[in-house]
Amino acid sequence: MIKLDFKKKHGLVPAIAQDYRTGEVLMLAYMNEEAFMETLKTGKATYYSRSRKALWIKGETSGHLQLVKEVRVDCDLDTVLLKVEQIGGAACHKGYKSCFFSKVEENDLKITESIVFDPDEVYK
Repeated sequence: MIKLDFKKKHGLVPAIAQDYRTGEVLMLAYMNEEAFMETLKTGKATYYSRSRKALWIKGETSGHLQLVKEVRVDCDLDTVLLKVEQIGGAACHKGYKSCFFSKVEENDLKITESIVFDPDEVYK
């Protein structure tokens, strides 16, 4: 049985989602023990929403699911890396492929990606 250290960060561990084909980092979220176990059971990335204080299956509303291809855990057992197939081409709720769509240039943020979907249409 896998025993992650959920005690360090008040019951949560960071979870990084990475495109399993390209290695691109798609997003960072958090998991509690229930979300981690649900991810292992279903093969769909399931996280814990700190704002809603509830589990959420990534893409449940938008259709942009993350199908887990591989799960890795760091040496301290307190961070999860999910290698995923990103369905629908976008992980970011703002409509971009990656949540890291901005780059710092000359003390300002520059958007470096194209939008994949219109969030106003998806999250009515």
